[in-house]
Amino acid sequence: MSTPERAATSAADRRPSTVTTRPARLPLVVYVLALGTFLMLTTEFVVAGILPEVATDLGISLGRAGLLITVFAAGMIVGAPLMAMATLRLAKRPTLILALVVFVVGHVVVALSDHFATLLAARFVTAMATGAFWAVAAVVASRGAGPGQGAKALGVVTAGGALATVLGIPAGALVAQLVGWRGTFWALALAAAIAVVCVAKLVPRDAVQEHAPSVRSELSALRSGRLWLALAACAATTGGVLAAYSYISPILTDRDGLSAGLVPLVLTVFGIGSFIGTLVAGRLGDAYPHRVTVVTPAVTIVLLAVLTAVQGSTWTTVALVALLGLFGLSANGVLIHLAVTHAGRAATLGSALSVSAFNTGTAVGTAAAGAALGTSLGLTGPPAVGVVIITLTLVPVVALAVFSTRRASGVSHTPAERSNSSLQDVGDASSAEQHARA
Repeated sequence: MSTPERAATSAADRRPSTVTTRPARLPLVVYVLALGTFLMLTTEFVVAGILPEVATDLGISLGRAGLLITVFAAGMIVGAPLMAMATLRLAKRPTLILALVVFVVGHVVVALSDHFATLLAARFVTAMATGAFWAVAAVVASRGAGPGQGAKALGVVTAGGALATVLGIPAGALVAQLVGWRGTFWALALAAAIAVVCVAKLVPRDAVQEHAPSVRSELSALRSGRLWLALAACAATTGGVLAAYSYISPILTDRDGLSAGLVPLVLTVFGIGSFIGTLVAGRLGDAYPHRVTVVTPAVTIVLLAVLTAVQGSTWTTVALVALLGLFGLSANGVLIHLAVTHAGRAATLGSALSVSAFNTGTAVGTAAAGAALGTSLGLTGPPAVGVVIITLTLVPVVALAVFSTRRASGVSHTPAERSNSSLQDVGDASSAEQHARA
C-alpha cells in the first residue's frame, strides 16, 4: 500500500470517533410503545366525543353515559399498581401482549353489548389493562433506549398519548358519525390487534433473572422519599392543567365570545402544542430534568393566572390555550422517568403509581373545577383552581431539585435513600451493558 493510501486509511479509521459523539437513535420499539399509549389515551377520552350517540343508542341519559368515562379513570387509578404487582413475575413482553389482548377483548365486548352494566364492567377491565400497559411500557422504553436517553424515550412514549388529543379523539368521533359509535370501538380493537403483532416482534425478551422479584421486595424498595415527591408532582401538574382544560370550551364560547364552530380548531392547536412540548421536554429531560420540571409548572402558573384575569378578550384566550398546550403537560414524561428512577428495583411499580397519580390528579382537579363553577367565580373558577393546584406542584419539584443538588455535592442521605441509589446505579450499569451488547 502506498503512503497516500495508508494516510487515507488512517484518516478513515479516525473518522468514527467523531460519529460516536452523536446521540444514538431511539430503537423502533420506543415508537411501537408510543403507538400503544396513543391507543390507550384515545380510548380513555374518546367517549367524551361520542356521548350523545352512546346515550341515544342505549336509551340512557347523558349523565349516566358519562359513567363510562368515570369508571375508566377509576380502573386506571386502581388497576395500574394492582396489575403491576399481579404481573410481577411475568416477563415484560408477555405482560404488554396480555394487556393489549385484554384491551382488544374489552373493546369487542363494548362494541357488541347492549347491556349498560356489561359496558361498565368491560371499560373497567380495559382500564386495568391500560394501566398495566402504561406501567410496563415506561420501564421497557426507558431501559431499551440505553443510558442517558431514558427521559427522551419516555417523552416519545408520552407524546403518543398527547397525539391522541390531536388525531385519535377527533378520528374516533368521525368514525362514530360515519358508522355509529360502536364502529369507534371496533376500530380501536383492530388497531390494538396490530399493536399486539408489533410488540411481539419488536420488544426484546427479558434478561434471565437469578432471583424472581417478590411483592415484599417491591414494596420495600418504595421507601424512597424522592419517589413520592415525583408522584405528588405527577398528580398536581395534571390536576392543575386539566382543571382548566376540562372546561375550556364554555370558557372560550360563553365567557370570551368565540364561535362554537372554532372550538375544535383551538383544541387541536392545544393538542399539537402538547405533542411538541412533550417531545422537546423529553429531549431536554435527560440533561436537565429538574430545570424542566420546575420551569414548566412555573410558566403554566403564569399562563393560568392570565387566563383567569383576562375576560372577554377572545384571541388572547386562544393564544393562552395554545401556550398552555405547549407547557402544561410537557414535563409528564420526565416526571415518569424520575418516578421510575427513584423507585429503584421497583421500577414497574413506580411507573404504575405514576399512572395512578396522573389519573388521581385528573379526578381531583376536574371535580374541584366543577365545584368552582357553582360559586361566584363562574367560568373564571376552573383556571383559578388550576393556578392553586399547579402552584402546589412547585413544592415537590423544587424539593427534588434540592435533593439532587445535595447528592451531587456528596451530602449523605438516609440508609433507605442510599440503598435505593445503589440499586439505581446497578440498574444503570446493567442497562449500559445491555445497550453495548446490542
